[in-house]
Amino acid sequence: MKDEFDMREDDEESENSGSDVDKYGSCVLGTGESVIHCLTIIGQIEGHQILHDGSKTTKYVHLMPIIAAVEESPEIKGLLILLNTAGGDVEAGLAIAELIAGMNKPTASVVLGGGHSIGVPLAVAAKKSFIAPSAAMTLHPVRMNGVVIAVPQSFNYFERTQERVVKFIVRNSHIERAKLMDYMLRTSELANDVGSVIDAEEAVSSGLIDSVGTLADALAYLHAQGA
Repeated sequence: MKDEFDMREDDEESENSGSDVDKYGSCVLGTGESVIHCLTIIGQIEGHQILHDGSKTTKYVHLMPIIAAVEESPEIKGLLILLNTAGGDVEAGLAIAELIAGMNKPTASVVLGGGHSIGVPLAVAAKKSFIAPSAAMTLHPVRMNGVVIAVPQSFNYFERTQERVVKFIVRNSHIERAKLMDYMLRTSELANDVGSVIDAEEAVSSGLIDSVGTLADALAYLHAQGA
């Protein structure tokens, strides 16, 4: 049976390639010995709640089986992740990030435009992370829209969820925990929020992202790793 995510060089697969890009933001780059799967993660990460039609979303139910298929495929040698995120469901984002971090194959991420909130764990989940010179990253505490029951248990839940995010970022990057918490809890930078926006150079100097770079740099790293 034909694998939905295994795009080969024939007419039928050419049609499926366009379909995968349109539906999942996913395609295969290269031929022969150098085959890299390209995955885009953009807009808001959609979790169990479906967002309204006006939002650009990435659905975790689409990405999780693609990542698993890439890891298992003998033809695909590496994974390139292109990121321009606007936050979204924390648990869905962490689920995707954990899958990427758990891969044995070479992985590289490129932050383009912005990496917002849960986009930060997604960026650092790859074995090598890059950020475009014009990009920025937004870090802030976990928060929730809508009605919140004002009891101690609610605040305790937020704290525990935040700790899961912080531990993942620290474990998969070179940033110090104290520095990360300082970025997240600043009250002097954002007009209507708590947190920080850091540019590409600061993201690298802080240890959050590995290198300033773009598409060519990420592909060069993957090729150097055998992809």
